[in-house]
Amino acid sequence: MDSLIHSFLQTLSIPWIGLSSVGILSFLSATLIPFSSEAVFFGYLVKFPENVWALIGVATVGNSLGGAFNWGLGYFSKKTKNAFKKETNTAPKSRWINYLEKWGSKSLLFSWLPFLGDPLTVVAGWSHWRFWPCLIYMTIGKCLRYVAIAYFFTLSSH
Repeated sequence: MDSLIHSFLQTLSIPWIGLSSVGILSFLSATLIPFSSEAVFFGYLVKFPENVWALIGVATVGNSLGGAFNWGLGYFSKKTKNAFKKETNTAPKSRWINYLEKWGSKSLLFSWLPFLGDPLTVVAGWSHWRFWPCLIYMTIGKCLRYVAIAYFFTLSSH
């Protein structure tokens, strides 16, 4: 059993397999599943620092696609809810909702934040913010996070 686990881990350490794993895990961590893409990103960066730009690209794409999935979840959840029930909520909006509506898709620059970012992408879909600006701002924020992690890693390793 130990040799099976060891051979599986060796297979995952092959750079192209590792990158696809980073992409898949980055996608999953951007959904509402509690998981850290930063840990996987950092682990791959330690093992293959020469692949930093490919790593940033793959992690950013995976994480952004996960955010787009969340946006779709929010968007279609509201459509489904509205199909079954007329909107009669006249309660005043919270300060948080007012802030999000004021900044709109630009607030998705912060979609990388732990605990807040994933629900923020769902709220964007629920609020029917336009998809492409949301995806662009999401991608910028998530990419900057990975660039910062890689930058601080290279600083600490020299």
